[in-house]
Formats: sequence, C-alpha cells, structure tokens
Amino acid sequence: MRILLVGAGGVGSAFCAIAARRDFFEVIVIADYDESRAEKAAAEDERYVGAQVDASSADSVAALCREHRITHVMNAVDPVFDMSVFDGAFAAGADYLDMAMSLSRPHPTSPYEKTGVKLGDEQFAVASDWEAAGRLALVGIGVEPGLSDVFARYAADHLFSEIDELGTRDGANLVVTDDEGNEIFAPSFSMWTTIEECLNPPVIWQDGEWFTTPPFSEPEVFDFPEGIGPVECVNVEHEEVLLMPRWVECRRATFKYGLGDEFINILKVLHTLGLDSTEKVRVKGVEVSPRDVVAAVLPDPATVGPRMTGKTCAGLWVTGRGKDGAERSTYLYHVVDNEWTMREYGHQCVVWQTAINPVVALELLSRGTWQGAGVLGPEAFDAVPSSSCSPSTAARGG
Repeated sequence: MRILLVGAGGVGSAFCAIAARRDFFEVIVIADYDESRAEKAAAEDERYVGAQVDASSADSVAALCREHRITHVMNAVDPVFDMSVFDGAFAAGADYLDMAMSLSRPHPTSPYEKTGVKLGDEQFAVASDWEAAGRLALVGIGVEPGLSDVFARYAADHLFSEIDELGTRDGANLVVTDDEGNEIFAPSFSMWTTIEECLNPPVIWQDGEWFTTPPFSEPEVFDFPEGIGPVECVNVEHEEVLLMPRWVECRRATFKYGLGDEFINILKVLHTLGLDSTEKVRVKGVEVSPRDVVAAVLPDPATVGPRMTGKTCAGLWVTGRGKDGAERSTYLYHVVDNEWTMREYGHQCVVWQTAINPVVALELLSRGTWQGAGVLGPEAFDAVPSSSCSPSTAARGG
C-alpha cells in the first residue's frame, strides 16, 4: 500500500505519528500546501516523504498520485477541498478515504425545514462511476463520523433487534490556558470546519426522511462517562446523520455536540457580523475570506496540546429493543485523555482521536479484511470483521 496523505495539519500530523508504529504500508507521501510543514511531519519515519500539493486542484492531486504510484489517497484537509481531492484520486486510479464528506448547501427558501444539497450528495452522485472502476471511496472514516458509524453497525448486528434512535453525542471537559495559566478560547479542532458544521442547518433523520432544524436546537444535558460529566449538547450538522440510515435500519438519527454557552455565543456573534462567510471581501486592496481570517487569528489546534487538560468523548447513544426483545439503551463510546496522547504521541487528544480510525481502516483494507467498491460509509462494513469481509450492498434513503 502506497498512501498519499493530503494535509499535514493537526489531524494529518497525528495520523503520521500513529501510522509510524504500524507495518501495513510501503510509503506515505505527506503533502501540504506548505511544503515545510509536510517535511516536518515526514521526519517522523523513514518511510515518509514530504511533498507540496494544491488541495484545491484535482490535477495537482492526480499528478502527485501518478508520480509516487499511490494506491490510496487519505484526505486530511478541510472538507471545502473534498471534491478536488476526491476527483484527483479517481483520475489517478487510486482508492480514497476522508474523515468528512462533500459540503452541503442549505435549501434556498426553507433552510430550517428542508434539506438542500446534503453532506455527501456530490460524492454519492458518482458512486456508480467508482463502482464500475472497481475503486473504493470510503467516506466519513474519522472518529465522528467514523468510529461512531462503526458503533452503529455493531449495535445493529450484535446488540439490538430494533433501533429507535442512533444518537451521536460528543462532549469534553477540555481546558486550554495561556502562559499565565488563564483559560482562553482556543478550539481544539479546525475552526473553519467548526463554523461550517455548527452554523449550517442541522439535519435529522426520522421515519424515512431527512429534515432540518435551526442551529443549536433541541438542547439536552448528556452525562458523559469517565469523569467528564454532564454537558449540554445541541443539534449540529454532521455526517453520521447522512450516513447511518443508508445502511442501518433506524427510526431516528441525530448528532448533538457539547459546545457550551461561550462557544455558542461566539459562533452567533461571528454569524451576526458576517465573519463566518467564505465569500471574499476587499480589505485595503487585498481580497480575504472572513472565515479564513477568523481561523488564522486563533491558535493552531495542532499547537495547543501542551496547554490543554482534560478528556474528550466520542460516542453513540442507541435506544430500541435488544436481541431479547426488551427495551434497551446503550452508549458506545471512546474517551481519550489529553495527558496520555501528549505523552505517548506528542499530539493533543482531539486530533489524535480523529486520526486513529483512518489508520485502522487503511490497515483493514491493506490486509483485505475490508473490501468494497463505490462510495461507502464505515457502516457498510462489518464492525467485527472476519478475515475477508465485503460491504453490505443494501442502501436506503437515497
């Protein structure tokens, strides 16, 4: 397996640190717009090579694939670049993985009631092309989406006979401080992506269809395990809701994120001021995207690890009836402590947790344990795979 990793930011660098301990690949070409950042990540292992790439150009991605005889493209850049990286991989005859999906566009007249272009629609629209070519595009294979989707398949196959709700719930008690020990606002994940998913209309699946609600709707307090405790969670647009119902039978699918009042207020202010916009504006003769400016002035998520404490939890709350027919409620989850990831890998816990699942998926693919063609989500594969496991071909929901 010869892997092209597009993006050497927080998640991409954590991916490199995790993969360095594995032996399933021949080479990883680490490519970033900033070649020096790629070279820094490549120093992790002698099997790594640094390179420069323009992730907005499918031709640039395809050329790099051909130059290095790439078999699998791992997309670790913001999802605004998903389609160019996705198309570049296909053009070069490589398989593709990402940790998100192609972006949505709200309904033009009823954004808080009806879906417009949904997350992943652009990718699923060409699924037949990938299948005909015998190529796999495994989308949403981070932690959320990703591990949460594996949990959904596991719950359906092994724990439940009937599922009422697949409710992804994400929460943390992370704190970032400045040099004087004062708590500061410093998102632990890409601010560009966070703005995108938190301010777009959240999508809910219920009784066979998708619909939308206003941002931050349906607040609930969820008690997270392993000392994190109760956190208020709200509806947020996320890929699980668009993936799970395609392969897992359920009445309802939701995603709720523990943002906290401060973060929600900041996001609302950004939106009110137009600072969440991706449309460029002219400032003193220079054209800039307001959202890019916001992301640029905040601390880089890859650098906050040494000043971060606490734990983060990704999980799936499943309700319905168990295999015995009795009512059942189960939370399947993964908790990681920032102190541990910093000590063991040198990367903060949120990016580390996001990066570990695609490494596992690539290893399963390299060994032929997971096999498939087309555009597929993680729940299309067996969560407890045998030595050779092909994906389910049944997909519902359009």
